[in-house]
Amino acid sequence: MLLRRLTLSLSCLGAALAASAAEPVAQVRVAFDRDGVVATHAEGKADLATSRNVTADDPVRVASISKLVTAIGVMRLVEAGTLDLDADMSRYLGWTLRHPRYPDTPITLRLLLSHRSSLTDAAGYYATPLGEPLKTILDDPKAWDDAHAPGTHFRYTNLNFPLVAMAMENATGERFDRLMQRLVLDPLKLDACYNWATCDDATAVRAVVLYREGQVVRDDNHAGKPPCAVVTVEGDDCDLARWKPGENGALFSPQGGLRISANGLAKIGRLLLNHGEIDGVRLLEPASVDAMVVPQWTFDGGNGVTHEEDTGDGRNQAFFCRYGLAVQTLATPVDGCGDDPFGDEVARVGHSGDAYGLRSGLWLDLRAGTGVVYFATDAGASPAGAHSAFSRIEETLAAGTAH
Repeated sequence: MLLRRLTLSLSCLGAALAASAAEPVAQVRVAFDRDGVVATHAEGKADLATSRNVTADDPVRVASISKLVTAIGVMRLVEAGTLDLDADMSRYLGWTLRHPRYPDTPITLRLLLSHRSSLTDAAGYYATPLGEPLKTILDDPKAWDDAHAPGTHFRYTNLNFPLVAMAMENATGERFDRLMQRLVLDPLKLDACYNWATCDDATAVRAVVLYREGQVVRDDNHAGKPPCAVVTVEGDDCDLARWKPGENGALFSPQGGLRISANGLAKIGRLLLNHGEIDGVRLLEPASVDAMVVPQWTFDGGNGVTHEEDTGDGRNQAFFCRYGLAVQTLATPVDGCGDDPFGDEVARVGHSGDAYGLRSGLWLDLRAGTGVVYFATDAGASPAGAHSAFSRIEETLAAGTAH
């Protein structure tokens, strides 16, 4: 009997530990409307080593929501006449960008931003080191979707955004992270940055540490900013004076490297809710916001890959069903679509994020003028959602039922 009781106790302890392990280390949710923040919920630890509590003002690597913010910078350059959404990207890269099987089909910024470029991530996209050209990735046949011409198929591809950053750099002569400070972050008075180089040490030490199964994977910044903000060849120095415009757009991670607080992202959301203006600052014209949010692609049952291949599908429903210029639209009324973490059939716009154990979202109800930002760390073990292709923690944070 004693042995049986001990066995049952150990079994219960194991179940409790397993349940605890599935809980995020930190979770933050900020609800807002056109005028400001209306509700904030933050629980857990920004840093387990120091037992620092998380807040809505702590910068966090928000993963692919970075793409949406990058697109705001693109649209500012489009408004200035510096870039053209429908011009051949070759004009901005300084070399010819073509699918090897479709050499007569130009690839444009619009196609890159909407993941219809025919590129894939199979040859890599982020590890090209300082001083080496990203162009070499495109020489690998695996970088291209052999079965589909540009413009005919949706395939979520991180590599699109380093190419976008290269066009931005060549068109302006400015380094991507600094350019985003000038175009977006500084005008909105956001204490944020892409890959830390333009943030200060005081901001870096407040970072939300990212964990995977309890192990640190990113932004354990106890001593301030990381000594190097970019990928380098082992043994090479990290002298950013070696940067050359348009050589390697992956250096500052335009696809996923934005560090920004939940309150900062709420400000980005309010900018879009207010048609490009916030707190007396007009950053974009309403037509530019409209161009971003209008779907460029809608799933019809067979015209796209409906999940991010980096993270695997593992889903019975489609995750991506409508996509604009770095903007997702939720609750697509098409059979097989599971893109409604809120479960209320409202067609919100925004973007999700999933990397290094973090799950995040920025979602806007344009008609109601409301929005929500959320993130959870060490959430990779979160079970599948109850009613969507999103995870359970994302459904919980979307609905605001976290406790």
